[in-house]
Amino acid sequence: MDKKFIHHIWRRIRPIKTLYLFAAFLLMAAVCVLALRGNYSTMVDLREKVYAADKSGVNVEEALQDLRAHVNAHMNTTLTGGAESIYPPIHLKETYDRLKQAEQDRVNNVNSKVYTDAQAYCEQLYPGSFSGGPRVPCIEQYVKDKGTTVKPIPDALYKFDFASPSWSPDLAGWSLVFSVVLLVLTILRFFLGRLMKTL
Repeated sequence: MDKKFIHHIWRRIRPIKTLYLFAAFLLMAAVCVLALRGNYSTMVDLREKVYAADKSGVNVEEALQDLRAHVNAHMNTTLTGGAESIYPPIHLKETYDRLKQAEQDRVNNVNSKVYTDAQAYCEQLYPGSFSGGPRVPCIEQYVKDKGTTVKPIPDALYKFDFASPSWSPDLAGWSLVFSVVLLVLTILRFFLGRLMKTL
């Protein structure tokens, strides 16, 4: 390495003490850790709001959008909890169960009306027939032709996962960048000081 270049760098970095650089690094690292923790805490709060909205059935989409916006824009907000956790991590089970129940109720109402209509139709068609006889197969065929069945609701539409970035331009991201820069400067200052003693 060129000695002039090393002396030039040393003159620039020499006024800054290694201890000051290291102290600044520790301070910035602490800010980074607190900001990362804040990002994660906010994600947990927003995830709980999604679960509460899912349970109550009120503002589910709004709570989900708030969670998505936060996770997609901040680092350290991954929803998954490791190898043992379920995937995808957000399941709107209550919303899904309500929709399934609503579909079942709709089918029951439609089929109940169809059965009543079938009885009236088959009574007109076979007025002399009482229980049994041709009236029962007539009702069964009418219900089969005009009745409805439960339409399956794909549960995948009510399961979510959002991607957290590796780095984000927020307090956590910038403090991480400054921490790395300060650590590099601290190491550089320390080793240049040692090197200058040998030159």
